[in-house]
Amino acid sequence: MTATSPNTSASANGDVSGVDIEMVDVVKTYPGMRKPAVDKLSLHIPAGEIVMFIGPSGCGKTTSLKMLNRLIEPTSGTIKIGGEDIRGKDVDQLRRHVGYVIQGGSLFPHMTVAQNIGIVPGLLGWDRSRTAERVDELLELVSLDPRRYRDRYPRELSGGQQQRVGVARGLAADPPVILMDEPFGAVDPITRQRLQDELLSIQEELRKTIVCVTHDIDEAIKLGDRILILQEGAQVAQYDTPEAVLAAPANEFVEDFVGAGSTLKQLSLARIDDLELAHPTTAKVGEDCAEVRRRAEANGDKSVVVLDERNRPVDWPWLRELVGRDRIPGDVDETLMTLDRRATLNDALDTMLTSRHGAAVVTGRRDEYLGVVNFNAVTDHIQATEQQLSEQQLSERPAGEAPEDGSAG
Repeated sequence: MTATSPNTSASANGDVSGVDIEMVDVVKTYPGMRKPAVDKLSLHIPAGEIVMFIGPSGCGKTTSLKMLNRLIEPTSGTIKIGGEDIRGKDVDQLRRHVGYVIQGGSLFPHMTVAQNIGIVPGLLGWDRSRTAERVDELLELVSLDPRRYRDRYPRELSGGQQQRVGVARGLAADPPVILMDEPFGAVDPITRQRLQDELLSIQEELRKTIVCVTHDIDEAIKLGDRILILQEGAQVAQYDTPEAVLAAPANEFVEDFVGAGSTLKQLSLARIDDLELAHPTTAKVGEDCAEVRRRAEANGDKSVVVLDERNRPVDWPWLRELVGRDRIPGDVDETLMTLDRRATLNDALDTMLTSRHGAAVVTGRRDEYLGVVNFNAVTDHIQATEQQLSEQQLSERPAGEAPEDGSAG
């Protein structure tokens, strides 16, 4: 079945570093199978976009992904990356120019973080200084301090940190295409949300072409510029934007797959970017504590957001915690809950419910502080959206038709 992509394309933006992917009548048949695992899949993936592959177990989504870097060889059909047929390239060369990130990061345990990230640059013949510079750049990009993490081994990292290193390794040689196979499936929900936010932040900066397999429709809605919903044999049920999939499922299969509560899933389309942030008192590491307290009290605040020299939030102490201190400490609170501005309202609510402040710090590019999101901002936005939808439904109702509850219009 041929999937026609929506007309808009990120490749129109000059900042895009990814390339188009074209799949034409791609088939994969395994020996002994009565039906192909992938049966004539045709698909256009625009440059610089995130496309999420999702579908029931055994539908061929992972097989379709792995054919893009020939970890699985297609039986027939054509796959082009950046206009070049992948079968015309040496398989090792192809894989060195297509990043690959899998669940758990898949790091080599006997290698340090720096050595893991530097594997592909080393295979490409980069010198040591260039590789070291690239490693530090990528660790910064995935929000890991190079000074703290470059010489650590995987066993010394948390699951989320290992996954961040896995993403950095996938980006090491600056490939135009990144393939991700259930990349965040092995971590806890809070870490998963942070990693999703991290990916969105990285993508905003780099604009790669990212193809990601997931089993989670909420993740697909949050991350995808487009969602590919597959049925058995990698038959395309629907290929469209998250908004279109939620608003107009192509058929009963898609409707059932998206599931009940599609109105609630609309919260995954709204981003913190859509909200008005609060701006409580901030303080820089090393500032005079007495002066900071006076400033906060004058503003009516009971806490301050502490920022480092690069304007990144490192702590959010109550004023009472600063009593007896001369200077604002530079200790990093590892439990500080932050949200990327591209996080969804669902993420915001989840984070605020576990925050001791009943709110969450919001960050932008490279974790730079932007402000604070609170419950009022989220609930006000939800109410405004519900009102807008209600008014839209009323305007679309045929003249003379009574409301669903039977009351007079």
